[in-house]
Amino acid sequence: MDFVQVEISAPLNLEIAQVTTPQIAVSQTSRIPKDDIRRSLRASTVDSVLAAVYAIGTSGILLGNLLVELDASPVIFGMLSSIPMLVNVIQPLGAYMSESSTSRFQYALRTHGIARLLWLILVIAIAGVSWGVLNSEQLVILTLLVLLLSHLLAGLGAASWLSWLAMIVPRQLRGRYFGIRNSAASLTSLICVPIAGLAISHWYGGVIQGYGIVLLLSMIFGLVGLGCQYFQVDMNPRSQNTYVGKLPQTNEIQPEVTENEHFISVSELDCQPYIPTPQNELANSIWKNSNFLRFIVYLSLWTLAVNLSSPFFNLYMLDTLDLDVSYVTIYNSLQAGANLLMLILWGKLADKIGNRLILIYIGILVAATPLLWLGIGFNHLNVWLWLPLLHILGGGTWAAIDLCSNNIQLAIAPTKNQSIYFATAAAVAGVSGALGITIGSLIVQFTQSGGLLGLFAFSSLFRLTALVPLMFIQEPDRG
Repeated sequence: MDFVQVEISAPLNLEIAQVTTPQIAVSQTSRIPKDDIRRSLRASTVDSVLAAVYAIGTSGILLGNLLVELDASPVIFGMLSSIPMLVNVIQPLGAYMSESSTSRFQYALRTHGIARLLWLILVIAIAGVSWGVLNSEQLVILTLLVLLLSHLLAGLGAASWLSWLAMIVPRQLRGRYFGIRNSAASLTSLICVPIAGLAISHWYGGVIQGYGIVLLLSMIFGLVGLGCQYFQVDMNPRSQNTYVGKLPQTNEIQPEVTENEHFISVSELDCQPYIPTPQNELANSIWKNSNFLRFIVYLSLWTLAVNLSSPFFNLYMLDTLDLDVSYVTIYNSLQAGANLLMLILWGKLADKIGNRLILIYIGILVAATPLLWLGIGFNHLNVWLWLPLLHILGGGTWAAIDLCSNNIQLAIAPTKNQSIYFATAAAVAGVSGALGITIGSLIVQFTQSGGLLGLFAFSSLFRLTALVPLMFIQEPDRG
């Protein structure tokens, strides 16, 4: 795992030096030891690996296959994808709550910790179905309820977590670090998804019971991953958002990498007593940030266009083509593998040419992808060649979209009250994404399989249109 050497006295590698405690409340004027930066990046990478295992059981193809096994309707299947997006509207509230806390880590424990524990309810419910205590309809309702509550709590902590990570990762390393971090998560999915799919499809107690075992293991890994955040340098949001009157006229307060010192300076601002920024002033600052608003427009249109069709590719394979879940998990693993191989490349390229250009050119390719699903039927050529190639293409292109969308958001959001900006973006994207899924699910529900193919074509056209606002976004200098 390599990092760029950024004019410091020793290379910034990921070997972790032992320290007494990582729980340091870092303010904007703090100088973070390089060893603490290394330890934090390593801990965050391990967290991403364990979180990927958690996501395998609590989202994606395995959770979708559970609803297919329970004979859920396309609308219910659409709700499975729309709920995690719609609850993002709670992120601004979570951001405000987090800014009044004194520890990013403690806040993450209260939100993400409880969110991950909630899946134990579904594990118990699946056992209840096996014992005849619950029926399929009740399990569907309970699945959606746990999904809703878990993502509501996670939504309360998402903006705080992103703001925390944005302060830890030096800007010069963002492209490469997030490329490496996401690659580690993709490698985990590449290995674990097909294993989990095979285990579920061949479990002696049936597919539903097998999913319950996988879900329990995923939840345990998720909780262990959350514990890894203890080893990240903690941040005090009140210190991060110190109000000092007029801030420098720059888009972002840049971390300064100082020469011949073992510290990274988070800011050059003088330390001042904490005075909270009035909420109306914060709201005005967001509305006056035209560059950020252009990004919001792009993000909302793109999320709506993508989610018109994305949640229904798995439904098309599992229901219309009637493929076994083990085939679909293998396809998803191929996608994760392509994602893994391309992430580091996209990260290095983004550091050189910027994120906006990659989003535009790769976005055109992603926009055309739904058209490649037209005419796919159940035959050996499609099952063994065309579908694997489509997933490989999707993995490589979405690696660029996900990485660069995250990086450009980090670049254009000011450091002050940063989590509020992230939460606003997530809330807007959540609403538009849920709207796209709802429209798509209604089309599928009332037009059956023919509606799926028409939906894919419509989504492709809408994706192209959504790229237009990217032309007007100004990406800050990467130096």
